[in-house]
Amino acid sequence: AFFWLVSLLLSSLIWFIAVKASNPQDEPLQKGLLIFGVMFSVLLQEAFRFLYYKLLRKAIEGLVALSEDGCSPISIQQMAYVAGVGFGLMSGAFSMINLLADALGPGIVGIHGDSQLYFLTSAFMTMVLIFLHTFWGILFFHGCEHRRWWEIMAVVIMHLAVSGSTFCNPLYVGSLVPSYLLMAAAAAWAYLLSGGSAQNLWRFLLCKS
Repeated sequence: AFFWLVSLLLSSLIWFIAVKASNPQDEPLQKGLLIFGVMFSVLLQEAFRFLYYKLLRKAIEGLVALSEDGCSPISIQQMAYVAGVGFGLMSGAFSMINLLADALGPGIVGIHGDSQLYFLTSAFMTMVLIFLHTFWGILFFHGCEHRRWWEIMAVVIMHLAVSGSTFCNPLYVGSLVPSYLLMAAAAAWAYLLSGGSAQNLWRFLLCKS
């Protein structure tokens, strides 16, 4: 969560400087800066995810050196899951704060011709991002651990695609549907990389040991 916050702070600082240094009356320029800020923020988040992986790798080596049996008490898969959850929960928390900020004031979104589905669709988008960050953490760490750089690139591309799809709003179908399809694909991929199988899933659904 701390690493995600640092990446958000740096990307927000760069975007703030870019906006202040530009002409606020130039709407196409401001929209371009917003797109740049979102894409840069995504790349910075993934860079900090990689730095966090390197930090955890050093921590595991230290735990192995201190343990009596030469094994780490925590696996890299467990760390990947926890790291993904941390990224996702902080992302969801800030999305919720932004929604609450939009809800303040003399009026409510939807009165002056805006979409009345704004809060509902934002809640669904926040939920999908929390899950996606969890799955992306597993995929990203697996790619780093086994030096499968195409898995890392797949995570970055999916993150860019989901963030970029939000520019389709207020056409919310254009952002929610692709995001949930990517979430389903990322969930299945992460499940398989974690050692899951169709047989295990079937036994789970049937409550069999």
